[in-house]
Amino acid sequence: MRPRPATAALAGLAAAFLALAGPAPAQPRPPAAIGAGGDTDPGDEPGRISTEEVRITDGPYARQMVLFRSSEPPGTVVIHSAERFLYVVQGNGRALRYGIGVGRDGFTWSGQVKVSRKAEWPDWRPPPDMLQRQPYLPRFMAGGPGNPMGARALYLGSTVFRIHGTNQPETIGQAISSGCFRLANGDVIDLYDRIPVGTKVIIRHKTAL
Repeated sequence: MRPRPATAALAGLAAAFLALAGPAPAQPRPPAAIGAGGDTDPGDEPGRISTEEVRITDGPYARQMVLFRSSEPPGTVVIHSAERFLYVVQGNGRALRYGIGVGRDGFTWSGQVKVSRKAEWPDWRPPPDMLQRQPYLPRFMAGGPGNPMGARALYLGSTVFRIHGTNQPETIGQAISSGCFRLANGDVIDLYDRIPVGTKVIIRHKTAL
């Protein structure tokens, strides 16, 4: 599928989009407390372009096979927010590990959900609570290389959260979003191709012992 170009007028919102309007919620929000539908703050700049091939190629956040003890069956996704890693369990004490960006203070959460749907070059619709904090944001942005949702999205249950790509791979390893989990576009495409709808996703906020 070929990406759809972003509207040129939205590129001018880039500088304003970086400003976080209003305080973040005081407490982490579990999936059960979030309504269905809508999109949540991806923390990226509309209009910035990165090709779908971009991925983290070196350093601790590069995609790699690692030792990983887990009682979960192969194919399960386990996210360790504090460590900034997403794991796909492979069995035999190993997992495929991706570097991720996570929610900033006040927007972290934990729980267990399933991938409810998937989308290539997803559209973006800021939810009402985000528009209250940042009323200058567009109400809709078509999917494409300038869209802050990136190249792919995996929607998490009935929450507004998802695992998605990013136009700013330099933000991998940072706590910057409003609760979503981001991967560099090249990595989210790889993950998207491995993970079917219905996959169990376990989100752990605290560092594993």
